[in-house]
Amino acid sequence: MSILSKPYFNDEKAAFAELEALLWPNGPVCPHCEGKERIYTLDGVKNKKGEVRLGLKKCGHCRKQFTVRVKTLFESSHIPLHKWFQAVHLMCSSKKGISAHQLHRTLEITYKSAWFMAHRIREAMRTGGLAPIGGHGKPVEIDETFIGKKDGAVKHPNARGYAHKQAVFALVERGGEVRTFHIDKANVENIKPIVDANIRKESALMTDEAAYYGPIGAEFKYHLTVNHSAGEYVRGGVHTNTLEGYFSIFKRGMKGVYQHCSEKHLHRYLAEFDFRYNNRIAKGVNDEARAEKTMFNIKGKRLKYQGFSEKEIA
Repeated sequence: MSILSKPYFNDEKAAFAELEALLWPNGPVCPHCEGKERIYTLDGVKNKKGEVRLGLKKCGHCRKQFTVRVKTLFESSHIPLHKWFQAVHLMCSSKKGISAHQLHRTLEITYKSAWFMAHRIREAMRTGGLAPIGGHGKPVEIDETFIGKKDGAVKHPNARGYAHKQAVFALVERGGEVRTFHIDKANVENIKPIVDANIRKESALMTDEAAYYGPIGAEFKYHLTVNHSAGEYVRGGVHTNTLEGYFSIFKRGMKGVYQHCSEKHLHRYLAEFDFRYNNRIAKGVNDEARAEKTMFNIKGKRLKYQGFSEKEIA
């Protein structure tokens, strides 16, 4: 049976019940005062349009009304909750992502709503405050890549290098997770603080021959390099091919699906690709579990845009 045949993808009442089961496994909790004991369900209450307000509850402590949407990414959204479930599943199950235009056609909502919806879901995919990786004999690869063009940047016809492009720095523990960061420029000043905060010093660090990795690698137990400029990509167990594989998925998605991304939104696209990679089938996480994990992360996150232009959502 297809996962999309489940009731919460097509029925609004079932969608509310599913979200409540995910976010309130031990019963309703008031998002205003966190009260639990005196929560009352208000059945049959209608809004000004005469529509029944599904999932409406009232807290006996603070006397405020709420639904499971309050203080989540879904708060104040006019899009039906069952369509949010569909969108989360589509974004979590599409290896290279799904464009806002495709969401707009599939869900039968406006393009602006689909664009905003996708960014809200990416916000739920973001993680932070993670413990350092590596150590205990686990190699960590670090590398950088460049994509798109910086906002307002113009490349001179005879210029060389990537100064006009957006820089992405990444690190991955072999067999483990990947973490990516949007940086202004690939240099020691921007990369070292990220490495210091995210990789244990007893790790075996794998890099290419870029000069700025020298002083960074000197602080690690092992620093092993391959010389890409000389055509060397693998030397025994020394390589950065794990990251190269990740970058290939990321770039295929960004160029083939999303096509354009402004600098101020790049960190959310990176979070999306990181999330799918870190919760992949090879790690025992299927599409349904990945979508469910995204739903757990909607609490306490709001993303508001007012008066955004067509150029902004291009």
